[in-house]
Amino acid sequence: MIRIEYPSFPFRIREEEGREFIFDELRKVWIRLTPEEWVRQNFLQYLVQVMRYPASLIAVERELKLGELKKRFDVLVYNRQHQPWMMVECKAMEVNLDETVLQQVLRYNIAVPVPFLVITNGHYCAGFEKREQQLQLIDTLPVFVN
Repeated sequence: MIRIEYPSFPFRIREEEGREFIFDELRKVWIRLTPEEWVRQNFLQYLVQVMRYPASLIAVERELKLGELKKRFDVLVYNRQHQPWMMVECKAMEVNLDETVLQQVLRYNIAVPVPFLVITNGHYCAGFEKREQQLQLIDTLPVFVN
């Protein structure tokens, strides 16, 4: 597992009609604050603040097509050539990172091939690098090369 120490960040949270919303700094929109969204927002800040991934090269919750199915990935990081580079699947903290979660991100990887795949539930984070059509477990997130 990859060790993640989340940075302190002044998230903007508001309540509206009994529901909480969080301001997504990358998308510049208010999003319903669910347990999965809390993990996603913290992980995004980790990528931007700690790992120094350029926010302009990170896509959040965009649609992809798997055959006739429409799905949404959580986070996709592009390299400097604007090619998909790393895909992240976020789950709520109470969700175990098991084979089902890994298979989900692998299915998304069919539609959007990337060399790095990451799954996280906030507490735990697992990363994989695709090498010669095989997954290799990695112990740190890849460094973003300028």
